[in-house]
Amino acid sequence: MTDPSTNPIAAPLNSRPKYVASTGLTDSKWAGTTVLTGDVAAAIGDLKTHQDGALLVPGSGALVRWLLANDLVDQLNLLTFPVMVGQGTRLLPDSGPDIALDLVNSRTTSRGITIQTYRPVGRPGYATSTADPKHVT
Repeated sequence: MTDPSTNPIAAPLNSRPKYVASTGLTDSKWAGTTVLTGDVAAAIGDLKTHQDGALLVPGSGALVRWLLANDLVDQLNLLTFPVMVGQGTRLLPDSGPDIALDLVNSRTTSRGITIQTYRPVGRPGYATSTADPKHVT
């Protein structure tokens, strides 16, 4: 077993620094938490440059969409649970920039959960069709 004090991934959430990007919150009552204000993109870029370890975004689809649109995501871990639901918040909006992803790793757990790791690689290139729709059968 790994000692949480020497493994930042295993360290309890409360012992790690936390950053909140919020349009309404100006101060946090949580210990070790910094509210990012002003130019959030610049603040996150600075954290990526100067913060040791990975910056994680657990469960905030809106923030992930914003980070992707602002080219601030280095890696995307997508977990797919084998459950179909008929409602809920979409992971991706109806509109926004298309982003090409490079699959780095993929695995399936014993319970059927798939975990795909992607790296954004810019905007995708699309081929144009040269087929004449009148002659397609």
